[in-house]
Amino acid sequence: MSTKKELHPKNIHNQGYNFKLLTEKYPKLSEFIVEKFGKETIDFSNPIAVKEFNKALLFTHYGLSSWEFSDENLCPPIPGRVDYIHHLADLIAGDKDVKVLDIGTGATCIYPLLGSAIYKWEFVGSDIDAKSLSNAQKIIDKNNLESKISLRYQKDEMHILQGILKEEDVFTVTMCNPPFYKSEEEARGANRRKSRNLGNNTIRNFAGNSNELWYVGGEKAFLHTYLYESSKFPKASKWFTSLVSKKENVESLQSSGKKLGVKEFKIIPMNQGNKVTRIVCWRF
Repeated sequence: MSTKKELHPKNIHNQGYNFKLLTEKYPKLSEFIVEKFGKETIDFSNPIAVKEFNKALLFTHYGLSSWEFSDENLCPPIPGRVDYIHHLADLIAGDKDVKVLDIGTGATCIYPLLGSAIYKWEFVGSDIDAKSLSNAQKIIDKNNLESKISLRYQKDEMHILQGILKEEDVFTVTMCNPPFYKSEEEARGANRRKSRNLGNNTIRNFAGNSNELWYVGGEKAFLHTYLYESSKFPKASKWFTSLVSKKENVESLQSSGKKLGVKEFKIIPMNQGNKVTRIVCWRF
């Protein structure tokens, strides 16, 4: 998790973390504080410590009072998720009564929680996992955000927008953090490499269930399905956006977008520590 200045200028985590403040607001974090190079930090190879750290950030800076989910689910790194929200705010600057569709909102419901806290946006979150949606709803209810966030179940895992969008829907922007891997085997192989790099011998030091980590055909297949379905609902959202990890997938999307009638295509770079990614945005 990076605190370098590649984060968006409005990201409050740009200047590092105030562990004194974090432990005051969320005392449980004190159990995981370690000293490294004379500074307080946590062991980022310890998934429990990472989860409690991100919970402390949410409680301290974003007004949450409850954020519970299974260890099987991905624990989203808050600073990076905040960056996506700020970049979307730049993209839609000037729009009022903002309504966002978060594709694959997951059990943690993280983007709706952050977007409603920072910008007071309204959200619809979708997911193919009913159990994840059930947990997300509990988080929404416990934080009294029912008026800001609603959820929809995607019954068909082959579709992304179809089956979710309603005839009357007009979103300001859609957002998505797509599955990266093609299979469970590929995801586990990547996790083993990550564990070795962190000096951690645990089998899985980051969580994530099937729909969060992989999709048949990987990121490229998911993105092209999303792009194609957006062309079938061109007026459902002013902008369609997604995180894209692989650079070659951007070129492929841009090429396909031209054939599908995309009028404007933007690439927003995001550099967070060692991780280089980008937000791809298109509209009809």
